[in-house]
Amino acid sequence: MPGAAREAGDETTAALLGLARDLAAGELAPYAAAAERDGRFPREKFRLLGAAGLLGLPYGEEFGGGGQPYESYLQVVEILAGAWLSVGLGVSVHTLTCFPLAMAGTAEQRKRWLPDMLGGDLLGAYCLSEPGSGSDAAAMRTRAAADGDEFVIDGVKAWISHAGQADFYTLFARTSGDHEGPARASGISCFHVPADTPGLAAGAPEHKMGMRGSVTAQMTFQGVRLPAGHLVGERDRGFPIALAALDAGRLGIAACATGVAQAALDCAIGYARQRAQFGRPVIEFQGLQFMLADMATAVAAARALYLSAARRKDAGLPYAQDAAMAKLLATDTAMRVTTDAVQVLGGYGYVEDFPVERLMREAKVLQIVEGTNQIQRMVIGRALAARDVD
Repeated sequence: MPGAAREAGDETTAALLGLARDLAAGELAPYAAAAERDGRFPREKFRLLGAAGLLGLPYGEEFGGGGQPYESYLQVVEILAGAWLSVGLGVSVHTLTCFPLAMAGTAEQRKRWLPDMLGGDLLGAYCLSEPGSGSDAAAMRTRAAADGDEFVIDGVKAWISHAGQADFYTLFARTSGDHEGPARASGISCFHVPADTPGLAAGAPEHKMGMRGSVTAQMTFQGVRLPAGHLVGERDRGFPIALAALDAGRLGIAACATGVAQAALDCAIGYARQRAQFGRPVIEFQGLQFMLADMATAVAAARALYLSAARRKDAGLPYAQDAAMAKLLATDTAMRVTTDAVQVLGGYGYVEDFPVERLMREAKVLQIVEGTNQIQRMVIGRALAARDVD
């Protein structure tokens, strides 16, 4: 019965979100500020989430995943990110890293690697960007040259989350063609690279404005030899896989941004209720009420948009434009709401005693990662230009 199935699904989602809230409140939020201040990577938190079954939620149960719709998975990401962005974004990065193998891997590859990737013990990293090719990802120079039944990989990847901490890397490298010209998107292939592969090394971590608990660094591939069986999908046909993964990943970033914005809003409301000026709580002043109302409306709109895009994905409908819109709106909202939260708290918002200054610093990166918001506008604009109008 469809109604019974929907009810059962709702009960499962409610239990899942309850688990996420419990873990966020008890195991993430109390440790976030100190770890971010000290720049400590929360590897043990990912193990905890893996043991709870939260690292493979949107993938099939037959491979060790949770078998959950993307709509439910993204709500979990929002909750985790609201407690600690480095962890919430890390879950999104891991899910992105598993996408190519789950969607384009052979049956043998999925059986061999996915259970460990989705089961919680392993953490992934996604290697697409390079020092000279960020937004223009197709201009990559990293090469994978065929050598008998192996590929030999040389190159450098940049801005890699979990660099040096991951247990496996999803790598995109050029197997033919050139990094320049109109055909540069051709000749790119996808590979599964275990972290202990000789010739693979992480650079020094970047010193970042925010998300200091999440390691970001370059990854160097120097004479890395991979068996041909580590090629994921068809040779020279990897770039569409990368783009499809980014469409899904952008929804994860939208959920993270909504979580950060909600956390900042909650802090601002709590402070405004308690802070008294001129004999009454400042939340009773209309000027502040209007600011909080705008913040709350923007957060609700961001959440509604990413959930709408997720439902399209779950239904098997095109959703690339919707994902770009959700990422654009949610991350711009996070930047604006965290900035306003600092303003609501006044001088206290500018110091580390309250979390809004950290949330503001963290929100900025969400407008940049997995396609800058300028790139999202290009994606949306091109979709509109190609649409038939009656």
